[in-house]
Amino acid sequence: MATVPLGEAGLADGVAALSRRDPDLAQIVAVFGPPPLWPRSPGFSTLIRIILEQQVSLASAQAAFDRLLALASPLTPERFLALDDASLKAVGFSRQKMSYGRELARSLLDGSLDLVALDGLGDDAVRETLTRVKGIGRWTADIYLLMALQRPDAWPSGDLALATAVQRVKGLSARPQPDELERLSESWRPWRAVAARLFWHHYLSTPRASR
Repeated sequence: MATVPLGEAGLADGVAALSRRDPDLAQIVAVFGPPPLWPRSPGFSTLIRIILEQQVSLASAQAAFDRLLALASPLTPERFLALDDASLKAVGFSRQKMSYGRELARSLLDGSLDLVALDGLGDDAVRETLTRVKGIGRWTADIYLLMALQRPDAWPSGDLALATAVQRVKGLSARPQPDELERLSESWRPWRAVAARLFWHHYLSTPRASR
């Protein structure tokens, strides 16, 4: 069953609950303040942005996304499909990500993927639906759940920055692998999306040299 989107009020409730439960998360709030919600609008444009973020820095993905919007804004499946390889390469798309973006656009146009319908699905069903599309894996689906649909318990266990932050905050000897990160997250249910925001907040607020 789908849950109510997090929103600013839910974020505040989750931060308060996790701060009472976990002293390390409380310390993040004490030092850096509460995390941003980092909301994104549900839809094609956000999924394309997340595809661009796969395995690259957020800064380089943002730059590529900005170049894409300069060519096609508002960004729709039709406008995306009208861009040729040379245009997408100039934006910053690899050949693989061109394929992923076009597959997503075609899936929306032929009706095999309905993003509006995701609102009524539970988290697992959203993941299952999104990952049917070539190029959308577990990480991409989890980020969409967390930022666009604002599900309170979404947890992107394959996220490298999240794993790095958990290692540092929890004083682990090594960066946790996705299965360990999944296990560690059990203590933060049903607010794992809030915990993720807290860890990212720590990661982004920490000087790069000490990460």
